[in-house]
Amino acid sequence: MQQHSLNMDNVIPPQLVAGVDEAGRGPLAGPVIAAAVILDADKLIEGLTDSKKLSESRREQLAQIIKQRAKAWAVGRADVEEIDSLNILQASLLAMQRAVAGLTIAPRHIMVDGNRCPTFPCPASAIVKGDLLVPAISAASIIAKVTRDQEMIRLDQQYPGYGLQGHKGYPTKKHIDALTRLGVSPIHRRSFGPVKKLLQT
Repeated sequence: MQQHSLNMDNVIPPQLVAGVDEAGRGPLAGPVIAAAVILDADKLIEGLTDSKKLSESRREQLAQIIKQRAKAWAVGRADVEEIDSLNILQASLLAMQRAVAGLTIAPRHIMVDGNRCPTFPCPASAIVKGDLLVPAISAASIIAKVTRDQEMIRLDQQYPGYGLQGHKGYPTKKHIDALTRLGVSPIHRRSFGPVKKLLQT
C-alpha cells in the first residue's frame, strides 16, 4: 500500500484518478456508505472539502453539483449484518470496493481517505486527511455523507422513536435513552458496545 501520492495528477490524467471515502463508521445504527468519484478537470467545483466541515444544506447542494459535473461517481455500502460479522473496519473497506466497482469509468489510480486501502483492481494510495487535501476525496466524502444521511432519514420513518433523523445513528444521549426505552431494532449494530450491553441485560 502506498502512502501520500499527492502528485499523482502529474503522472496520471485527473480523469483516471478516483477519490474514495466513507461515512458512518461511528454510528450505532444503519449501514456504512462509501462513495467513489472521478472528477472532470474541465468542470471545476468550488468549495470541495471534508464533508464534516460543511453545513447540511451546503453538502446537499455540492452533492448535486458533483453528480452533475463528475466524470463518474458511484456509491457502495455494507449493511448492519456485514458490519456485525466482519467488524466496522472490514465492512468500510468492503463498501469502498463496491463503490469503485460501480464506477462507469475504470480508474488507473485510487486515492482513499485515511491510512488503510482495501484491495482494488489498480494501484491505490491511502492519504491521511485526504478529504481536506484531495478534491476527488472531498467529493467522495460529500456524496457518501449525504447518501447516508438521506437513508437515515428514511429509516427514521421506518423505526420511529429513536431520533435517527436528528443524530443519524450516532451514540448521542437521546439515542442511548431511546435504545434503553425501546430496545434494539433490526438496524442497530449488535457488535457495538452500547447495543451489545443492552442485549446482555
